[in-house]
Amino acid sequence: MREHGSMKAMVYDSYGTPEVLRIESVDIPDPKDHEVLIEVHAASVNSWDWDLLRGKPFINRLGAFRTPRYRILGADIAGKVIAVGAAATRFKPGDEVFGDLSGCGWGGFAEYVCAAEEALTPKPAGISFIEAASIPQAAVLALQGLRDAGNLQSGQHVLINGAGGGVGTFAIQYAKLHGAEVTVVDNTGKLDILRAIGADHVLDYTQEDFTAKGITYDLILDVVGNKSIFSLKRALSKGGAYVMIGGPMARIIMNLLWAPLVSLLEKKKVKVLVHKPNHGDQLVWKELVESGQVTPVIDRQYPLHQAAQAIQDLGNGSVKGKAVVCLKL
Repeated sequence: MREHGSMKAMVYDSYGTPEVLRIESVDIPDPKDHEVLIEVHAASVNSWDWDLLRGKPFINRLGAFRTPRYRILGADIAGKVIAVGAAATRFKPGDEVFGDLSGCGWGGFAEYVCAAEEALTPKPAGISFIEAASIPQAAVLALQGLRDAGNLQSGQHVLINGAGGGVGTFAIQYAKLHGAEVTVVDNTGKLDILRAIGADHVLDYTQEDFTAKGITYDLILDVVGNKSIFSLKRALSKGGAYVMIGGPMARIIMNLLWAPLVSLLEKKKVKVLVHKPNHGDQLVWKELVESGQVTPVIDRQYPLHQAAQAIQDLGNGSVKGKAVVCLKL
């Protein structure tokens, strides 16, 4: 029987800015039957953490109007299994794992976390826990947006709007591996790193509007959702696909409403991606990273007591690639 103990975690009890976050001593959880207990070595920050912290858009408060559903944020983790539930069979103590906990309770910004075993994948060999923690949610979103919703094909001209974050940096590398010509859009400070990981063309959104250049693209992957569907369809080739991964809720709803008409009249597909945490897709990235075909882009590392700053930096858009909270150095 494992002895109970306490751990440090970053917690919050009310929606708000990062100032509501604090480090607190809480009980180490016990794994349920099909769960494992993980000693967290690193946890990366995603835009979803920012949204849940603020309770915005309102959909993030469904079922938890007054107080947050998850007291400890953090979905993407990497660490070591230290205990397993009575019915857990996939992992044993000592195994190194990574995964996206958004489908099974969050809790990654803590020294220990319990997770459903199906949310986890063996950590890629030859990389650090910090690199592994940067992969799950962002990389899977990139994969599902390009491969599944976008039906990526070799030779296509792909544009990634808001390419300088986690999703975009994985998407660039995946699209290039599959023979696409890639144009990226972000601010001036992020363009050099996007060139370095393979982007063929870079556009500074502070200087030019990609929807007004008269150039069309076979596939547009949109991470930020800052353009109307009427502007976007001008930049989309006939038969092309626009895939929205992120953006304001009003824009998402508008795109969904107009999608059938755009598809019917202009033969252009408009899709809003619904994130599906997927063990199989994590395996795809495990193999790509292990083989050296893809390299996670990590801009900043923070100790647990600075995790609030990590979320603030991601929220204000200053992070290039991924920000990672490091619990074991």
